[in-house]
Amino acid sequence: MKKLILALVLFLVVPSLLGTTGDVLKHFPAPGPCSTGLTFDGKFLWVADRKTDLIYQIDPENGKIIKSFSSPGYFSTGLAWDGKHLWVCDIDFQNTNEGSHTGKIYMVCPKTGMTLNVIDAPTADPQGLTWDGKFLWMSDNVEDKIYKISPEDGTTIVEFRSPSSHPQGLAWDGSYLWVSDRITNEIYRMDPNRGIVTMILSSPGPYPRGLAWAGKTLWNVDYQTDKIYQIKIFDNVLFSRKNERFATVEYTHQVINLGPGTVKNLDIYIAEPKNRDSQDVLDVSYSPEPFEYLKDQWEQKIAHLRRNILKADKRFTAVMRVKVKSYEVMYYIFPEKVGTLEEIPKTIKEKYLADGSKYWINDSFIQNSVKKAVGNEKNPYWVARDIFDYVRERMHYELAGGWNVAPTVLKRGSGSCSEYSFVYIAMCRAAGLPARYVGSVVVRGDDASMDDVFHRWVEVYLPHYGWIPVDPSGGDRVWPRDQAMYFGHLSNRFLITTKGGGGSEYLGWNYNSADHWNAVGRVTLRIEQIGEWDPVKSH
Repeated sequence: MKKLILALVLFLVVPSLLGTTGDVLKHFPAPGPCSTGLTFDGKFLWVADRKTDLIYQIDPENGKIIKSFSSPGYFSTGLAWDGKHLWVCDIDFQNTNEGSHTGKIYMVCPKTGMTLNVIDAPTADPQGLTWDGKFLWMSDNVEDKIYKISPEDGTTIVEFRSPSSHPQGLAWDGSYLWVSDRITNEIYRMDPNRGIVTMILSSPGPYPRGLAWAGKTLWNVDYQTDKIYQIKIFDNVLFSRKNERFATVEYTHQVINLGPGTVKNLDIYIAEPKNRDSQDVLDVSYSPEPFEYLKDQWEQKIAHLRRNILKADKRFTAVMRVKVKSYEVMYYIFPEKVGTLEEIPKTIKEKYLADGSKYWINDSFIQNSVKKAVGNEKNPYWVARDIFDYVRERMHYELAGGWNVAPTVLKRGSGSCSEYSFVYIAMCRAAGLPARYVGSVVVRGDDASMDDVFHRWVEVYLPHYGWIPVDPSGGDRVWPRDQAMYFGHLSNRFLITTKGGGGSEYLGWNYNSADHWNAVGRVTLRIEQIGEWDPVKSH
């Protein structure tokens, strides 16, 4: 029995060798019932507990309490370590029934627990606290902001919107902030200069509070599970999959000849999906059988179905049935690890930096817009993000019909998903960053649903990472977290059928499918393109 207990303990505290970014390496009980703040001094973790009004020093190897002393306040929420001292932020209640309080930040001697200094926090509800080597950073979940403040007197130096609406703990990894949020149950890596989210991780527990950075891993104390978790951050795995959706998708392209003339040589081209990071294609079948299979200049496989004669009041229906497993995919991109523009393969540059009839990358308006968006930035990640932010700040979604060229759409300030994609690709290519588009059939609400609108977005090439999804039409959101969900993330709602860099010799600027025909006499055609999702109940 003792051996079994020992084995269980070792399982809890020994780091896993198989963990990837965001995985828990180990965990152990928090020292108190209501732990809030967390920091790391280079050797030990420090934990603040709201209920016991104590600050604990603990061994990160096993969670053993080394010592504890009284908190300088009565409602401690965050901790930071400046190399010599602990900093403790506190909600200084005079009377909790009245809800009247002010925020305080105390400097404390870690050896004696004595308070050495106290400054007013910039807001009344400080939550997280961290130290960047010179300044303190603080989060507030009433103001929903992150503050960079002076340790001398609490003066605010910089402030920006928090990633989401309930920021809690903060940590500093040497270049970026990490922020936990208790409602989304997520942890964010955030650029302190731009105030944007660059990475999203699911939190280990349902109520993430304090964060601490220790070398190459992140620590998090959870208020609900009363545990402290060590989280792996740096890893060679580029993305994660979750939320598998198993379905059969039936895509129909139907042409009805309303007459009175006759259609001759009706050709329907259907883009065939393939395995991708976000999907496993298990089976593809057609009705009727394709006349032939083709590939266009973008290496897109296409099924060619043909009808030689389509008389008045007749229809031709081409159906593709796909059995697929689709996944929510999150890419773990570290901007500092992205390669240079010069490292992008020549073959990719030749193909995906070229102009196209929808792009007009040499147009003066596109060129000037790129200069405004990118400036002197050379890092491909930040080039892509800066253009993403530029487009989302100047455009709003509007499905008005027609696909105009990129300069026209950007000047107008509105567009469909396709037009957003044309603008974004044009600006990326003008900046020297390869970009292409993908097209898809989409789950619309219910698992069993019909899609006749479809969706297109962009992929950019980041050296050391490859092709990364960017959906500029989805980025028009308030919260930095929600904006980031459209850069390097895909939900499981898509069957991606089409990869294209521009006009295809078979699909043109369409995606999913296209048709070509000629006629004898006057004809009117009714064309339906519909995707239907049918969930598979068992594997």
